[in-house]
Amino acid sequence: MTVRTRIAPSPTGDPHVGTAYIALFNLCFARQHGGQFILRIEDTDRVRSTAESEQMILDSLHWLGLEWDEGPDVGGPHGPYRQSERGDIYAEYARQLIESGHAFKCYRTGEELDELRESRKAAGMHLALKPADLALPAEEQARRETEGWSHVVRMQVPATGTCVVQDMLRGTIEVDWAQVDAQILLKSDGMPTYHLANVVDDHLMGITHVLRGEEWINSAPKHQLLYEYFGWEMPALCHMPLLRNPDKSKLSKRKNPTSINYYRRMGYLPQAVTNYLGRMGWSMPDEREKFSLNEMMAHFDIQRVSLGGPVFDLEKLTWLNGLHIREDLDDEGFLKALMEWAFNEQYVKEILPQVRPRVETFSEVAPLAGHFFSGVPQINEASFDAVKLGREDLIKLLQFLVWRFEVVPAWHKEALLAEVKELSAHFELKMKDLLAPVFIAITGSSASTSVMDAMAILGSDMTRARLRHAIEVLGGVSKKQAKRFEKEYREL
Repeated sequence: MTVRTRIAPSPTGDPHVGTAYIALFNLCFARQHGGQFILRIEDTDRVRSTAESEQMILDSLHWLGLEWDEGPDVGGPHGPYRQSERGDIYAEYARQLIESGHAFKCYRTGEELDELRESRKAAGMHLALKPADLALPAEEQARRETEGWSHVVRMQVPATGTCVVQDMLRGTIEVDWAQVDAQILLKSDGMPTYHLANVVDDHLMGITHVLRGEEWINSAPKHQLLYEYFGWEMPALCHMPLLRNPDKSKLSKRKNPTSINYYRRMGYLPQAVTNYLGRMGWSMPDEREKFSLNEMMAHFDIQRVSLGGPVFDLEKLTWLNGLHIREDLDDEGFLKALMEWAFNEQYVKEILPQVRPRVETFSEVAPLAGHFFSGVPQINEASFDAVKLGREDLIKLLQFLVWRFEVVPAWHKEALLAEVKELSAHFELKMKDLLAPVFIAITGSSASTSVMDAMAILGSDMTRARLRHAIEVLGGVSKKQAKRFEKEYREL
């Protein structure tokens, strides 16, 4: 048997370090066994999936040195490798499940589903909806089908008993079927959910081992059941521990920079980031902290993974990065890495139009353009003294901007300007007054190059990181403030 593993990211935002972490362990496991590593794109979310996000994922994983044998950019015998291009395949397998009695068309409306859940909650029952709960009278089912009502396809699941799942690290996992709902397999738009697409693709692509985050443990019974329904052999499952913030909460962008692009923009070496991710819940046989990707692949053993939640410590990563800089790079290598990082022709050409019209001597370039080549600005509370806003309004404005920028589908100046204009109207501020604190947060100065152009050039990750840094410098958002802010933001 040829070992085949995969990573299946969704192109719905910035490339997450958690994606790289899971990709790294799948790659190492495959290479340890002389196998193959596959990348496919799970882009069934038509609203949030973008080609720009997909490209960022591919670029960031390539940057980290994580190379795959098959995928949307390199091809392979099991394509297409984008789920959006495999719709007919999923529809056919959904039809098979319906015909075999293992799935059914559900014509329940959203309002009816809400009522069902509320009534079960009031009765103190499990909230998981079973086929019997969702069943309509035969006449009503026939009427809705004849009239062409919108529907989804759901899977049949047992009402009672226990599902036993085997895990490579955790051994036997038992899940009560009462907690498992009649999962939607095909959405009303004909696109599959993760569960159907995941099982069908893993089977058709010959995946033998699935290494994924532990958040998918509760989905394992559904997947195991689908394999039984289809009569297929299920891949071996391995649920990896989740990356954690220092306070042990799940790693999130609200407490830690989570985008690979952020670390790339900050000037971390790719081999240092890969090295650090490799240390997340795993260790070399000799326990050394610094090692290369090739060394990790050569010594990899999945049984050395610890199930304790690995803490993503930015200070530790920075220390490790410094070690790589000092030990891996001579002067020539340092200069080459520096030029590749930010002093390359492509990046400098983006900045030149912002700088050239504003200087009279070359000595003015560094002070004026320094924010394009730095991390977070060296600012403090006093930096915002001249801003004509109260402290809470100032923090709220910056927080709202972060939230707006988190959902911008395409990162370019016009899109950012539209968001800023909308917030300007909401806060009843002139654009100049609204942008005053943003100037400081992004550039570290009250007067610099165009802040809108700066944000477009710096990118989404660095822009949001600097805005969050400014919020923390100003005292952060308390729990009471967060509730008020979120309520007002939802009304926007």
